Amino acid sequence: MCKRFPGVRALHQVNLTVRRGEVLAIVGENGAGKSTLMKILAGVQSADEGELLIDGKPAKLNGVADAIDHGIALIHQELNLATNLTVAANIFLGREPTRFGLIHRSRIHQLAQQHLDAVGLDVSPQSLLSELSIGKQQMVEIAKALSIDARVLIMDEPTSSLSQRETESLFEVVESLRDRGVSVIYISHRLAEVERLADRVVVMRDGENAGTLEKDQISHDAMVCRMVGRDVSRFYNRTVRNEVSDRPAVLSVKDFVVPEHPQQKISFDIRPGEIVGIAGLVGAGRSELLRCLFGVTESLGGRIFIENRPVRIHSPSDAIRHGLGLVPEDRKTQGLVIDFGVKRNVSLASVKDNSRMGTWIDFAKEASDTDHAIDRLAIKTPSADQVVRYLSGGNQQKVVLGKWLAMRPKVLMLDEPTRGIDIGAKEEIYRLMESLAADGLAVLFVSSEMEEVISLSDRTLVMHEGRLTGELVGDDINEERIMNLATGICAGECDE
Repeated sequence: MCKRFPGVRALHQVNLTVRRGEVLAIVGENGAGKSTLMKILAGVQSADEGELLIDGKPAKLNGVADAIDHGIALIHQELNLATNLTVAANIFLGREPTRFGLIHRSRIHQLAQQHLDAVGLDVSPQSLLSELSIGKQQMVEIAKALSIDARVLIMDEPTSSLSQRETESLFEVVESLRDRGVSVIYISHRLAEVERLADRVVVMRDGENAGTLEKDQISHDAMVCRMVGRDVSRFYNRTVRNEVSDRPAVLSVKDFVVPEHPQQKISFDIRPGEIVGIAGLVGAGRSELLRCLFGVTESLGGRIFIENRPVRIHSPSDAIRHGLGLVPEDRKTQGLVIDFGVKRNVSLASVKDNSRMGTWIDFAKEASDTDHAIDRLAIKTPSADQVVRYLSGGNQQKVVLGKWLAMRPKVLMLDEPTRGIDIGAKEEIYRLMESLAADGLAVLFVSSEMEEVISLSDRTLVMHEGRLTGELVGDDINEERIMNLATGICAGECDE
């Protein structure tokens, strides 16, 4: 299978065989191509090249309906259910049995009960889905897949929102499906789950096959080794690293609780002139942490100190007032007003502070800040009034950065700062981050690209399921150490 998107090679010559009645795990770092491959198998997307064989015969999937006709069902990480309908209605949505041209409700409830029993879910078919926990909704998705007589069931991060008890129930269902001859393709970053469930593991890396492990070869170390084996020579090399260990912290977070992970408490410091990376896999809680620090969502507990002073942050306005800036992951909807010009976007965060008498926009200051941003960040735009919608992704990202630099923040937080921009623009962003740190700004960034974390970080904080599992410094910031902590094997500091 081969698949390309604009500027991205998602899959290249990927081969995959699924055997009848096996649990096949697919593992790999973020961006390895796992989800793209699964969407092709489920008819959600089409491959650019390649061949699909079902029972040894060539097959063409022109959509999800074709995949379902062949017995292939995909359970997305984000559940695809209607919470305002009953459990039974969700299971048979679009495929309702009828009698005399009308929906046969009693038949739906009878059949739904059989499928609920098959997955061990003790709820009434007539219950509203909104009344069920996320774990039980996950089981309804599986019951729905069984109702179409699925032969191949694809599960994408199925335990990311489940409690330990719900996870154990899911494992029992997966093992039961295997015993009944259903093939399960299981995608997970939780390698302990893979070790427990998988009959075979396929490892992907950078859109290609990176190895296959049979049952007796499956181990955490074997999977990590194949997941991270990439050429380190491609990494960006920082020219200067500042000595900041004797500087007092500009931002201190103590026992901070993010709503998405209410059982975990997070504590860390960042000093002026320091670049701190936050690493982790999908669902680790990295972006949620930044949004909570910036007041987009309110924390459930803990304390924040700016330059040793306790502060309360209930909104982005509070964060801005205390000197925090956030470059969000989705720049088009969260970082920019896409139909404003460059100048109006650059001035957004600082327009109040720069206003005259708290009321009137200081147009001269606005123009000066914009000219400075265009010059310092090398923003390629025909004028300061150019609508940012028509700029390249890299230049749009520079406008977002310019907005925060105009505010002169104490701490700049960046969530996936180079997502969706070309390699040249990436290097410009890296050099800017390095320059800002050299000027004494504290930089805290989240990245799913291992190269960025390793090459840019003075320190790396690693997260797993909402908690900090370790802090790495110097030569310890390497792929294997990060992956071990990111997959939850080491809690706290590793011994080795």
